[in-house]
Amino acid sequence: MNVILLGAPGSGKGTQAQPLAARYKTPHISTGDIFRQEMENASPLGLKVQEYVNSGRLAPDELVLEVMTTRLSQPDCLKGFLLDGFPRTVNQAESLDGYLTNAKRPLDKVLYLSLSESEVIRRLSSRRQCQKCGKVYNILTQPPKTADVCDIDGGKLYQRDDDHPETIEKRLRVFNDLTEPLIAYYHGLDLLETIKADRPIADVAKDIITILDGLPRG
Repeated sequence: MNVILLGAPGSGKGTQAQPLAARYKTPHISTGDIFRQEMENASPLGLKVQEYVNSGRLAPDELVLEVMTTRLSQPDCLKGFLLDGFPRTVNQAESLDGYLTNAKRPLDKVLYLSLSESEVIRRLSSRRQCQKCGKVYNILTQPPKTADVCDIDGGKLYQRDDDHPETIEKRLRVFNDLTEPLIAYYHGLDLLETIKADRPIADVAKDIITILDGLPRG
């Protein structure tokens, strides 16, 4: 099962992807997670990505494609994958299609989690992350037991640079400019399903599972 989850930052892609990966025994691949690891390691790639994150811009296609095609070539992806937030441009989508066509591993479905801009800003500006273990909280919907302290290891919680409202607005402007043609691209290939993400997590998950359970199994 080869599936893409699309949606603005904060639309719930990561939240939905983790249990879906476990349900379908499919690796969950997040560009954001891969890039954040590289930034934490201060690798050459991570330093490049950091510049884009801090300014609210998306990393260039060449950088993203290099990382993602390398990851998709690993053994655990050969029987399926769940891509979280990739591709983000039509160019990336076309390059991904070319890679998958050559590998004879076509996409089965593209799920677009639709969410209003105001809700995106509300959700993201409420996120906090543990400096030690990286666990993410939301002070509105999933707060820690003690303010600013991680439940797991007592680490201090902080707000990531890319979760400040002014940076979120920049990210959304870039995202929206790129997403409309991307959605049209996948709609034209008859792969796109749009799901309203401004509902309880369980309701969104139910709709996704209904779609994925209906896919043919090869």
